[in-house]
Amino acid sequence: MAEFVDRHTDPVYAYVRHRLLPRTDLVDDVVQDVFLAALEGLSRFTGESSLRVWLLGIARHKVEDCYRARLREPESMSELDHDSMAAGDCPVFEEMIDRARLEQKTSDILRQLPVAYSVALLWRYWELRSTKDMAASTGKTEKAIERILARARAHFKQLWEGS
Repeated sequence: MAEFVDRHTDPVYAYVRHRLLPRTDLVDDVVQDVFLAALEGLSRFTGESSLRVWLLGIARHKVEDCYRARLREPESMSELDHDSMAAGDCPVFEEMIDRARLEQKTSDILRQLPVAYSVALLWRYWELRSTKDMAASTGKTEKAIERILARARAHFKQLWEGS
């Protein structure tokens, strides 16, 4: 078992981390869930794909489970209260720097948002999930998901403009 986990941890960890950014605090738990599920289901592995592909499929489902769980959590009152609230030389390099800065600012702001908001935004815009699909996956209504997304976008915009 240890060899199995050791051999496949890096690609699974990288995949999960990439999908959960900026919520890196959730990565270790999700990776652990992936390997627990894999070890429980190893006897059902048919070999139709590589072991790595099979593990990454489990990881994809565990990331979605994480999104669902975070969105199912009720919003706390503090989260609700918070809602009221030399240019020509190297253009490609400068574009890369600008993009990196935007990505860093976005990541920083997502980290500052309540977990439900950052997860909702990531699920909607990173994973390209529809509000209908998000609602079905979480047991919430589409209107509830739309409200969460509207609050999340407003809070994100407020933090973006304030920084």
